[in-house]
Amino acid sequence: MSPADEQAHGTASTPGARGGPPRRTSRQWPLALWLWVLWIVLWGSVSPVVLVGGAVVALLVVVLFPLPSIARRARLHPLWLLLLPAHLLVGLVGSAVAVALEAVRRGPRVRAAVLEVPLRSESDLMIAATANMASLTPGTLVLEIDRDRRRLYVHALPARDAREVDRRRGEVATAERWVVRTIGPAEMRKDPNRRERGYGGEGERR
Repeated sequence: MSPADEQAHGTASTPGARGGPPRRTSRQWPLALWLWVLWIVLWGSVSPVVLVGGAVVALLVVVLFPLPSIARRARLHPLWLLLLPAHLLVGLVGSAVAVALEAVRRGPRVRAAVLEVPLRSESDLMIAATANMASLTPGTLVLEIDRDRRRLYVHALPARDAREVDRRRGEVATAERWVVRTIGPAEMRKDPNRRERGYGGEGERR
């Protein structure tokens, strides 16, 4: 097809149509915002240096290491995004205190377990976000992601009995619920038991 034919059929190549670097970068703002929030949570401060430094780092990451657009895969919900740092901070403090008390009481006899935790999501983005949130909790470390079966394998500490094991599984499930509320599709947000179908998973990649 000649350039004239391409123009006649509306398929001519233009910088906007090709989605050049500036346009691709402009689509990365949800990722940049997510990285900025994580930066603030990890530093545990909202000082001007942390806020400005986090914004600069987030922008550099999305500009120097651009990823495919997540616009089709994520539905950002600003209210839940604003509440997310407070939720993470409360979870971090509570879990840190629990792990510290267990270490003082039992020392090297603290019992741990490797847990299999089922997920509702099938998109790579939401699974990765859930794994990262779970790993931020003291005493919890994601060892493996079973993408096909929608499973996380998590090392949890402490895990002395069945009740505590269930509680640690519940913490990972809570992390996934927050991810769904923050960037998930409306269908999953309305129905807490709904499993994700065709949302950024195998169907989208094909």
